[in-house]
Amino acid sequence: MPVDVIYKTKATATGGRDGAARSDDGSVDVKLVVPKEMGGPGGVGANPEKLFAAGYSACFLGAMKAMSGKQGVSVPADATVTAEVGFGPRSEGGYGITVDLTITMPGVDRADAEKLMHAAHEVCPYSNATRGNVDVGLTVA
Repeated sequence: MPVDVIYKTKATATGGRDGAARSDDGSVDVKLVVPKEMGGPGGVGANPEKLFAAGYSACFLGAMKAMSGKQGVSVPADATVTAEVGFGPRSEGGYGITVDLTITMPGVDRADAEKLMHAAHEVCPYSNATRGNVDVGLTVA
């Protein structure tokens, strides 16, 4: 499926999982650290899974806002989406990730929140990119 691109950005990583990553405009500039659970030193720093979790959660909340009018469900200002990203070996070989999204919409009826969550999952670019490739769990808190 072709995409009619309306925005592009670039980031460059050096050193792999124990290096750094920086966007071309400098607005993202992070030190990368391998977590202890993955055999690294741990400590202060980001990793690809943290960056993916931040991007997916922000994008998904944006998709919820975009779909709110069509679904007739307002997104409160204090709504949150938390993405928990897991990493590990796949039975087929190599490594994979899992994602669990938890949506919090204070003051919104649970059925309405779930309706909006599922609508957002159909249009969110991260959801579309992972569909069929990554196990994504969806929960309204």
